[in-house]
Amino acid sequence: MTVAEWFGPRRIRGVEFFDDPGCDHALATRSLADITRANRLFGGTHAVVAEVVPVLRSARTRGEALTLLDVGTGAGDIPERVRAEADRIGVRLETFGLEITAALAAASRPRCGRAVAGDARALPFGDRSVDVVTCSQLLHHFDEGESHVLLRELQRVARIRVVVADLRRAWAAAAGLWLASWVLGFHPVSRHDGVVSVLRGFRSDELGAAVFAATGRRATVRDCAGFRVTASWSPV
Repeated sequence: MTVAEWFGPRRIRGVEFFDDPGCDHALATRSLADITRANRLFGGTHAVVAEVVPVLRSARTRGEALTLLDVGTGAGDIPERVRAEADRIGVRLETFGLEITAALAAASRPRCGRAVAGDARALPFGDRSVDVVTCSQLLHHFDEGESHVLLRELQRVARIRVVVADLRRAWAAAAGLWLASWVLGFHPVSRHDGVVSVLRGFRSDELGAAVFAATGRRATVRDCAGFRVTASWSPV
């Protein structure tokens, strides 16, 4: 057993109800609403926005407009928040979302803008066709081989920056989410999947190693508030 394993749980595969492609659409939509609230309250949204802001400021200096693709966009809350930040900075930003089913893609459009259905492991976008590609709380759903394919796809499509955010695995995070889910009135499926997601999450060294193994790039990896971890890098 490593020193890290004495102080935190081992990474597990686990099973989430939301992993099932046949998950009831109404239940999936309710769970996404819970995830959106958790992102807002516990730092998931802020972690992604903080990584994109330097790109927005650089674009403002050059007088450029940007495009952003959020892979596994859920309710579309993260691209909506990044677009609001771009407006504040003074950069025109067009956002796109991708979800696994047409129904989920359609549900995200009011917040993320344009959205398409597709497989994150085979993105329906050309090489270097989007300026910034973000992916939040999706990587932990895949095994090692699939996650490497996903990371390479994110890099293939991005022109300026790739930002991957996920949950930072810790006993305190799992316990805190479980307790908070009762206070916030989360659906039991959201409660179950949330705890499993934490235990599927990454420590910073693991996330950085995954990016390097998949892409050959050394990412900037940060531990963020709310037990979040981000990795960002330039694709070229």
